[in-house]
Amino acid sequence: MATVEEAQTILKALGMPPAQHNRMSGLTLIALCGLMPNSTWKEAKRARYTITKGIMSHLTEHYGVVYAPNTRETIRRQVLHQLVQGRIADYNPFEPNLATNSPRAHYTITEAALKAVRFYGSEDWDDAVHEFHSSQGSLLEIYDHNRNLHMVPVRLPDGQNEELAPGKHNDLQKNIIEQFAPRFAPGSDVLYLGDTAKKQLIIDKDKLDKLGVPITDHNKLPDVVLYDRERNRLLFIEAVTSHGPMSPKRVVELEDITSNCDSVAIFVSAFLNFAEFRRHSKKISWDTEVWISDQPDHMIHYNGDRFLESRS
Repeated sequence: MATVEEAQTILKALGMPPAQHNRMSGLTLIALCGLMPNSTWKEAKRARYTITKGIMSHLTEHYGVVYAPNTRETIRRQVLHQLVQGRIADYNPFEPNLATNSPRAHYTITEAALKAVRFYGSEDWDDAVHEFHSSQGSLLEIYDHNRNLHMVPVRLPDGQNEELAPGKHNDLQKNIIEQFAPRFAPGSDVLYLGDTAKKQLIIDKDKLDKLGVPITDHNKLPDVVLYDRERNRLLFIEAVTSHGPMSPKRVVELEDITSNCDSVAIFVSAFLNFAEFRRHSKKISWDTEVWISDQPDHMIHYNGDRFLESRS
C-alpha cells in the first residue's frame, strides 16, 4: 500500500526541495494520484482535483486527515505551487483557459511524474527516476541554478575569487574586501570571511593561531578579519545589516580572544549607507571605527586621535 512516508521519499527522489518533503506534501501527492489507503503506487492515476473539494476532501474521506478551511492557501502556496514548478503537478490541464480565480481551477499529476511513481517499489524505480530527471529536470536544480545566477562574486586581495550567497549582507562584505581593504589595509590577508549560507567561507586557523587568536567553538569572530602585515594590524570588521555593530559588549568579547595577540587590534563597524549607520549609531563603542560603503574614501572615528590605532 502507498504510505505518506513513501510519498515523501518519492518527492525527494524526483528533486523537490527539502521544504516539500513534509507530510502535507506527501499527502497531497497521494491525493493527486487518486490513491486509497489500500492502493499501491502502480494504481496511481491522472485525475482532476480542486483543492478544497478535491484534495482536502479526498484526504478527509479516505485518510481521516482534516485540514482547517484556511489550510487551502497553505496547500496552494507551499505545496502545489512548487509541485507545478517541479513538473510533478499540472495546473488546469483539462481547462487551460480558466480564469485565475475560477472555482473550477484544478490540479493533477503530470504524465511524466505519473509514469515514474507507478514504478515506485519495483526494480525499475531508479531507471524511472532517471528518466524523469532527464526529461523534466529537478526543481532543486532549478532553484540552485537561479540562486547561482545571483551569487555575489568577490575578489580577494591575493587575486583569488570566491562567491557569496546573494543578499545585502554579503553585498556589504564584498565591498569590505574590494573597497575598504585596498584603501585602509592595502595588501592585507583575509583571515576570516563569513557567508550567510556557509557561515565560514574562509578561515585561516593556522595564521590566526600564530597571531595569538586561537579559534575554538566558543569564539565568535566578526564577519571579516583582515591582517595588515606591513603595520601588524588585525582588523575585526562587522558588516552591519541585521546584526549589530561594534558595541561595547562586542568589543569586550573580541578583546578577550585577542588578549594574547601582539598585533594591534582595530574594531570596525561597516554599513551599506548612512541611513543604516544612523540607525545603529547609538550602539557603537567608543575607540572603534566606522566605514560606510557608499562613501568608501572616508571613515568616522569614534575618538579621532585613535584612528586605526590600538585601544591600549
